[in-house]
Amino acid sequence: MMAFRVLFHAGKEEAAMTTAMEVTLADLAVSKAGAARVFLDHGLDFCCRGRRSVAEACAEKGIDPTTILKAIDAQPAAADDLTHWKDRPVGELADYILERYHGWLRAEFPGLLAMAKKVEAVHAEKPTVPAGLAAHLERLYEETVSHLQKEEMILFPMIQRGMGRNCAGPIHVMEAEHRDVGSALEKVRALTANLTAPPEACTTWRALYLGLTRLETEFMEHIHLENNILFPRALYE
Repeated sequence: MMAFRVLFHAGKEEAAMTTAMEVTLADLAVSKAGAARVFLDHGLDFCCRGRRSVAEACAEKGIDPTTILKAIDAQPAAADDLTHWKDRPVGELADYILERYHGWLRAEFPGLLAMAKKVEAVHAEKPTVPAGLAAHLERLYEETVSHLQKEEMILFPMIQRGMGRNCAGPIHVMEAEHRDVGSALEKVRALTANLTAPPEACTTWRALYLGLTRLETEFMEHIHLENNILFPRALYE
């Protein structure tokens, strides 16, 4: 009888794990504390491409999905975890995004762009230099500023006035631009050997790659809060 109970519980756990693999990255990031941290650590896009299942996303990366699910289960709750925003008023979330993420991008992105230009200029003769990175970041910065302005001047004021159900058009545009950001971040990794500085990299070069890693995290969290929490709630509440 004891052996049967062990097998029964093992079977239940396996079934639960299989079911969890079919849950989307976005849903897990919204509902499970620490899921976003795990996804970021493993390079899984839970914002721009968050509607894929865990199984599908892991297959693309060659990652064992059970490793991801166990890592999420082991995550402790944190005061800055993003999941609590699913229950906060949408106006409050909009204000937080404007202050936290829009503010950070405007303050920090220009410095990263300046470092990229310096690295390419100083190390132009090195085969490992991220050639084309500065031009790519400049385009991304210009597109980002334009995107932030659209949210600040059109979409977010409508949401904050309780007009979210009339925002399907602007939201569709923002989501399309978010997908473009996802593609741009993939290109950043392609240009930088997956954000890995070579042995000969100087201090500025290494600082640039650390800063770009932070930029990627900021974009991922920012877009996740909009695509997976703010926009659905504004449209349907």
